[in-house]
Formats: sequence, C-alpha cells, structure tokens
Amino acid sequence: MTKRSFLGYRRENGRVGVRNHVIILPLDDISNAACEAVANNIKGTMAIPHPYGRLQFGADLDLHFRTLIGTGSNPNVASVVVIGIEPGWTQRVVDGIAKTGKPVEGFAIEQHGDINTIARASWTAKKFVQDASMKQREECGIDELWISTKCGESDTTSGLASCPTVGNLMDKLIAEGATMCFGETSEITGAEMVCAERAADEATKQKFLDTWGSYNDFINRHKTNDLSESQPTKGNIEGGLSTIEEKAFGNLAKIGHKTSYIDVLEPAEEPSKGPGLYFMDTSSAAAECVTLMAAAGYVVHLFPTGQGNIIGNPIEPVIKLSANPRTVRTMSEHVDLDVSGILRREMDFDQAGDALIDSVLETSSGRLTAAEALGHREFVLTKLYRSA
Repeated sequence: MTKRSFLGYRRENGRVGVRNHVIILPLDDISNAACEAVANNIKGTMAIPHPYGRLQFGADLDLHFRTLIGTGSNPNVASVVVIGIEPGWTQRVVDGIAKTGKPVEGFAIEQHGDINTIARASWTAKKFVQDASMKQREECGIDELWISTKCGESDTTSGLASCPTVGNLMDKLIAEGATMCFGETSEITGAEMVCAERAADEATKQKFLDTWGSYNDFINRHKTNDLSESQPTKGNIEGGLSTIEEKAFGNLAKIGHKTSYIDVLEPAEEPSKGPGLYFMDTSSAAAECVTLMAAAGYVVHLFPTGQGNIIGNPIEPVIKLSANPRTVRTMSEHVDLDVSGILRREMDFDQAGDALIDSVLETSSGRLTAAEALGHREFVLTKLYRSA
C-alpha cells in the first residue's frame, strides 16, 4: 500500500500542523476587547475571546492555564500574541507557549491602558502575520498526524453508520502510526465496562475506571442521578435513542474493532506515550470537548452527527460526517461527508472509511471544512467550580 501523506506546516519543535494561524489570545475575560481590537487592526490574525481567567484557583486554575497554553502551543498555530490585565499570569502563558520555540509575546494592560496596549500588540502582530505568511507546506506522513474525535446530536444513524465510519478510519490510520483521541466521559455511561476492556493493559484499564468513577461519584454526590434531557438530550431522543446506554454504545463505535487505547488523559493534557489511541476525560458538550482536544495538540477533528451539529473550532478544523439522509438534505452546508449510502447498502464501511481518510488528507493539506467556511469558531473553556 502506498504510504499516505499530506501537506503540513512543520513547527520549531518538530510537530506538524495543518493550519497556519496567528492568534491573539486573552489571558482573561476583561482582555477580550483589546485582543479583538488587535485582530481588527491586523488582517490575517484571529482573536479567541473567552469568559474566564479571574479569581480561579486550584485544579480549575491549572486547567485554565493548561488550556490556554495548549491552545497557543497547538501546531496549527504559527505565532501568538497574549494580552492580559496584569503581567504575572500573562507571562506564565507566554512562557508555556515559548517552550515550543514558536514566536510569542505578551502584553499587560495594567499601567498602560487599552489604547497603548493595543498599539504595541498590533505592531508585534503585524510582524508575526507577515512572518507566518512565508511559511511553506511540506509533505508529511500519517505518522505525524494527530486526530481527535467526538460525536454530537447523535441518533440511530450515528451508531449504525457514521460512528463506525470513524472507527474504520481509526483502525486503518493508527496502524500507519497516527495519534488519535476520543473522550466524552459522561456519554460512556452504560458502556463503561466495555470501554474499560478496550484498554491496552490493566493499569490503563484501572485509570479509565477511576476517571469514569470520579464522574459518576460527582453525579451521585449532587443527587442528580436523573440526567433526563441531558443524557440523552431531547435531540437524541427525537432521533430514536431512548437511553444513555444506546447512546454510549454508538459512541464507542468510533474507536473501531482493532484498536486499544494506551493511556487516559486529563482534560487538555498532551499525550506522552507516542502514537496510538488515547482516551481524554472531557465533557460531552461539543465546543468544550473540541477545545480541550485542540489544547492537547490535536490538529484535525472528526465529528459524526446524526440530527445535525454546527460546531467548529478556531484552532482545529472540524470535519463533520452524517449518515442521516434528512440531515444531509436539510443541513447540507454543515456536512463535509455524506455516508448515508451505508444505510441504503450503496456503500460499505471500508468505502466510507476510505472516503473519510480522503477528507482528512484534503483538510490537512489546506481544504477548508464546512465549519471553517461558515465562520464557526466555537471556543469554550471548561470550568471545574466557582471562582473565589
């Protein structure tokens, strides 16, 4: 078989990205306006506003920094301007991103004000975007591609066709050395023991069970064991999924038949055990989950959807596939790959998986996804508990 390849951007630390973004990254919620002003001044840059970053502490603060640093460190990012209200925490994000070797500079608003800060940051952003425009794509192998996946607005067609299509791709590309990730801790409820058996070894299996158990303990502690209209959602139910167990087994179809996961990651944690499949502890909320996976360094996201989901991400391109004929018809502008032919027996899983691989390689080489063309840049930080 011919070795599969794509055209990507090689970064200073050797990682390969599929996009070449220059981002203006706010440390905190009150720096959003300054970041958006810089992005307005300098074309070709992108601000990523968010609602958090003040008076957080403990594990919540650690996750905040891990997500922001990971977002700036993602190989799809060429360079970063960080703006925060004060210099200490701003510099912490700068220092974390700087470990990748990519250009990054921080600006604090205190004792400078918005106008001065925006002007200084705009000069830096101008240089960064001009330098980034000189970057050239080069041929890269599948063994350098990091792919994440989650599903959304699932229905019966998800578990029957679109999720198994991702599973078919996963079996093929992991065999070629790709690094992949799945998650959605809450959505595995009911199939957690089956998922545990897919771990590569006993230590990883126990790590997964501890992770899922911690989530389940949280539900029981708050006496919210009735997750009606949350898991499954109203959309899931309308699409024929009456229980979380049905949803969970459809979800697990994304990891194929041949692949075992080799580690369990914290939210936004970068994998460290080499190529293979990883499980990440994440929410099932689409924007939250993709944000965490992008912050862990994944550069392409696969998103099977049944009823139709419009999710995108500012950093990681999201490829949406659906096997629901109605969704393909009524929401065609959001669907990158139609695999409804599986249900009509016009396409088998091998053909669907190969079509999805083609879509991944095209996207990785520069083709915009539907979400990118439509301007979807959903970026949602995960917050663990109340601020101080």
